[in-house]
Amino acid sequence: MRTGTFARATALSGAALLALTACGGSSDDSGDSGGDSGASSEKQVNVYGTDGNMGNALGEDFDEDGALAGMKGTTPLTELSSDFTDRLLEVDPDLQDYNYSAESYDAAMLIALAAQSAGSTQATVFGPYVNALTVGGDKCSDFAACLEIINAGGDVDFDGFSGPLSFTDAGEPAQASFGLLQFGDDNALDDSKTEFQVAGDEANATSEPGPAPVAAGATSPTPLTIGTLLPETGNLAFLGPPEVAGVQLAINDINAAGGVLGQPVTLVTGDSGDASTDTATQTVDRLLQSGVNAIIGAASSGVSLTVIDTITQAGVMQISPANTSDQFTNYNDQGLYFRTAPPDLLQARALADLIGADGNNTVGILATNDPYGTGLAENTKNNLIADGLPEDSIQTVIYDPQAANYDAEVQQMTEFSPDAIVVIGFEESSRIIQGLNTNGVGPQR
Repeated sequence: MRTGTFARATALSGAALLALTACGGSSDDSGDSGGDSGASSEKQVNVYGTDGNMGNALGEDFDEDGALAGMKGTTPLTELSSDFTDRLLEVDPDLQDYNYSAESYDAAMLIALAAQSAGSTQATVFGPYVNALTVGGDKCSDFAACLEIINAGGDVDFDGFSGPLSFTDAGEPAQASFGLLQFGDDNALDDSKTEFQVAGDEANATSEPGPAPVAAGATSPTPLTIGTLLPETGNLAFLGPPEVAGVQLAINDINAAGGVLGQPVTLVTGDSGDASTDTATQTVDRLLQSGVNAIIGAASSGVSLTVIDTITQAGVMQISPANTSDQFTNYNDQGLYFRTAPPDLLQARALADLIGADGNNTVGILATNDPYGTGLAENTKNNLIADGLPEDSIQTVIYDPQAANYDAEVQQMTEFSPDAIVVIGFEESSRIIQGLNTNGVGPQR
């Protein structure tokens, strides 16, 4: 993985960026405590979280004011303009968060620009254009402006709402912006406390020029058809609305600018569910039967790993706005898998820097047992060790996200009594945090 080093110049601003956590999940907190509630009640414990459990949905699982106050978490996030968020709200007035909305918008834009450049709606033809569209040419940030460059025979460098993109040869961002989000006394994210920092190095982006665009005015007898495989149900359902809205807004903008190859882009939506169901498999089968040229999704790395072969071997592009597992970097994907979300190698570096800057000498990591959880946990641990933390001062506990309760895992953290606890999970994270609170090692003390 050619991701470069973490951009420390903008990374840290002292204690204000520390003590991270987050989540979103079930409101059932029965039987999730465990351990001696007085064991760590006088010790300050910094609780950290990551993108899989960040969102305002977390606050809905806590009735007591202040239960999440001061908790923070990292997530791939760019400082979004009010114009972009206002337009997202026009698509979906009920949006609570904007996580991965920009990445979803940019995914649809890259598909459309690649198809226009190639003069074809076939993914095996337009796939080779994608990486080069993110680097080295004339910069543009909307479809109409990019289309003008393409029609003039120029070289597009698309800068999206999620950042400059700057894809590597593996089809993923060489650098990314991470948001540090903090919960307030009302158990909701406090936007005024959000900070941003950059990880990675644009110098690691592809140097391949890509194929030359076809002649201006190319048309297609059939429209470009994009499918979505996004979480309408399951443990990442809180991420679904902003992702769906991001795709729809992009399609609206593309079609308002004249569509792709003389035709309006067609959208076919679908639910990804989560890794505990076969919803994604059924949705992919339906999308392929409907003749989609590209599929945006899934959000979950674990879900994508169950369908990536079916999609790419069918000659269809898959581009995820939220997959972060490092497994995809070198995956044999027929050159048809891309992602606008950064790999977890970058987030792990950012998280380790934050933990170290807070002066934590012992760290407990609670991670869900899937490619996202185990991969991010391992990368974070490796970075902490490389930074000088002894290996025996870090305890990692991998848990089953479908477990009835998390008594044993909470008990292990309580007995370990670390300076910091990292929770890497999804919807179930709220029950884990409730257990940590009950035992005096969570954010509520």
